[in-house]
Amino acid sequence: MLKGINVYLIGMMGVGKTSVGRILAPKLGYGFFDTDVLIEQVAHQSIKEIFAKSGEDAFRQLETQVLAEISAYYNLTIATGGGIVQQQKNWSYLHHGLVVWLDAPVELLLARLQDDTSRPLLQKPDPAAQLQKLLSQRQRLYAQADIKITQEADETPEQIATRVIQAIPQVLKPPVAEPVAVENGH
Repeated sequence: MLKGINVYLIGMMGVGKTSVGRILAPKLGYGFFDTDVLIEQVAHQSIKEIFAKSGEDAFRQLETQVLAEISAYYNLTIATGGGIVQQQKNWSYLHHGLVVWLDAPVELLLARLQDDTSRPLLQKPDPAAQLQKLLSQRQRLYAQADIKITQEADETPEQIATRVIQAIPQVLKPPVAEPVAVENGH
């Protein structure tokens, strides 16, 4: 159905891109990668350490480098970092695959992330306001996705992965039929 094109999962932190991606990949017969994990492997540091030592700009450069390298491969489901959509260059890679926006209300994201200290962009006095600010900055970029899956609070990653699979045929273009040769007007 996908003919090997990669599936990129985008969306806010805490939306479940990694959890859904790990379930989705084998259902598609694909491999799975998480760009944040790859960045940590390349940098030999956690994302929190990269932000602390080198700053967000250095992290975003690594993120683009990792995306550029992984997008050269096929048959992959790739969970991306929440801010990957902010770099215009990244869209040149994302648009070579099928982009799926996993969306969830800020309240649900906050509930999932409330005890997570590994997210540098959430280490603010008011995490709810920070999440809303980030979503407001990114929403129009996320909206460029081919598929949008809005989650309900009680949905499991398995259910969301199934919804992604059900949505894929609706956005794929049917193959163009070969022109039929007509001889002598017949």
